[in-house]
Amino acid sequence: MRHPFHPRRGQRFPVLKARYVAGVDTLILQDDGERLSFAIAREWTDLAVPNPCQRVDGSTARLDLGSLCDLVALLEILTARSCGGLVK
Repeated sequence: MRHPFHPRRGQRFPVLKARYVAGVDTLILQDDGERLSFAIAREWTDLAVPNPCQRVDGSTARLDLGSLCDLVALLEILTARSCGGLVK
């Protein structure tokens, strides 16, 4: 369990089934301590396919490719100014 606000974060559970529920990739997990099963979104577990634009808390990265290119250009300008305009 990886979701930062889930009460069972850090615990491991056997997977009973994988299903799509309302379009969400969902795992049915077995809680051996209570002999119960429960469902959780796969993205909240370590079995999720990593998404480079998504953080663990579900938010997405704030910088897109265009923003990163603008940042590189700005850093080049600032570096040139700090070197007195000299190119090494």
